[in-house]
Amino acid sequence: MEACIFAPLFLSRAHLGLIPMVSGFQIRMNRILRNGKMLCIPMDHGISNGPLKGIEDPYPLIYTCQNFGLTSVIINKGIFKNLPKPTKIGLIVHYSASTSLSMSPNRKMLTGSVQEALRLGADGVSLHINIGGKEEPEMLEQLGTIADDCHKWSMPLLAMMYPRGENVKNPHDPAIVGHVARIGAECGADIVKTLYTGDVDSFSKIVKSTPVPVVIAGGPKAKTDKDILQMTEEAMQAGAKGVTYGRNIFEHANPAKMTHALAAIIFRKESAKEAAKYLDKK
Repeated sequence: MEACIFAPLFLSRAHLGLIPMVSGFQIRMNRILRNGKMLCIPMDHGISNGPLKGIEDPYPLIYTCQNFGLTSVIINKGIFKNLPKPTKIGLIVHYSASTSLSMSPNRKMLTGSVQEALRLGADGVSLHINIGGKEEPEMLEQLGTIADDCHKWSMPLLAMMYPRGENVKNPHDPAIVGHVARIGAECGADIVKTLYTGDVDSFSKIVKSTPVPVVIAGGPKAKTDKDILQMTEEAMQAGAKGVTYGRNIFEHANPAKMTHALAAIIFRKESAKEAAKYLDKK
């Protein structure tokens, strides 16, 4: 009888309906996004291309850019394990790998597990999936399996969805990009990274038909700073939730200034022209 009388005293405020419950998934998503938007530097290139310019030593880049609007980085587990100190930003561990030395560089293989990501202290998991080539089936299987594990452990999953392979003639074709982005969402990704199609109208349709946040890839190093800022402004106008730029940040003459300029567009809705002033600041 006494147990029944006093049992309610042991209920949490959340169970009593006094405050909303926050899930582990929401906590992690809040670390890799800010106000639902993303400014991320993927630095997984060390496996595929080696120590590229700008990421020979990735740690100074991380600790500098985190003070200029960066929300997260994508790094391989070996870089993750050797972080010299905690960061202020979200950390996404990348579990897809192939190399430029391979006879099948588009064939991405798994390099880790969601349980390992939890042990590392990761806020999210990232996979690279190429659609349109002979290696597509096993990568789709990887995506489905890891998505299931991520859901089980409340771990956000970012899927890098690329139109890339023998059957892809134009990787920026809106119909193809839309299909590829939708595949990522349908297979269970929480954030889809894909290519910008080149115009606001076509990309806005892709965003609307993809039921999870869409962020854009930067691709090869842009010819000018104006090009990358303009692409960012257009993608945000189309409804993208942010960007994941690698070479266009870490190969920039001043990665911190570029991060600052991109943050102005993504979080403060400044135009590309307005944001350019941060590149000239001393």
